[in-house]
Amino acid sequence: MGAAFGWGPVEARALAPAAACVVVVDVLSFTTTVGVAVEGGTAVHPYPWRDATAAAYARERAAVLAVGRGEATAAHPWSLSPAALRAAPAPWPDRLVLPSPNGSAICAGAASGGATVIAASLRNRTAVAHRLARHGYGSEARPLAVIASGERWPDGSLRPALEDHLGAGAVLDALRALAPGLPLTPEATAAATLWAATEDPVAALHGCDSGRELYEYGYPRDVEVAAELDASTAVPVLVDGAFQEAP
Repeated sequence: MGAAFGWGPVEARALAPAAACVVVVDVLSFTTTVGVAVEGGTAVHPYPWRDATAAAYARERAAVLAVGRGEATAAHPWSLSPAALRAAPAPWPDRLVLPSPNGSAICAGAASGGATVIAASLRNRTAVAHRLARHGYGSEARPLAVIASGERWPDGSLRPALEDHLGAGAVLDALRALAPGLPLTPEATAAATLWAATEDPVAALHGCDSGRELYEYGYPRDVEVAAELDASTAVPVLVDGAFQEAP
């Protein structure tokens, strides 16, 4: 297997059982938000989107439950928006339950197979690649799966998302530079090559379908935060159900 690349929850479930590590990429915005929260010292519990049990789950873990972007207020700024999270006043909660429609489900499924699960974005792609290289992930002995979360069409089917293809490729491109000769599947090689061939990834992020949607909904700052290439050295790892800073 070496280092593989796949799309969405279904392919994550197919690849995760053979993987020693699964890297989940949901640039707009789950994994970007996870990174911002972990940088601030908050552990993040991924949780299914629009699940009625989320409030009880948060109470059991003495955690704050994040709300949708449109439901955030000055009194409760905790949401899927990385810009709103960054602007939230101190003190930040110790634990945050963060539902999302795509990235959360993939993380939960990947963790159930026993693989190490890492949240990656454009903000920490090089830091993630360094951790993967240090631990030998992507070798035949320690297979790696990098999963682009994607979005959803109205019928619930997967909508491939350019921002996640680029984010996954960014991690894989950095990893192959650190570990020359690492065996990449053709799909992983194509993702890395897409990143390397993109002259202006920041412009691509702002101009892609998901980026334009966030602009239309009134959240351009979320795209700006997600486009901060290599701004973070935090590597969120899923431990006991919550993303925390890797030791």
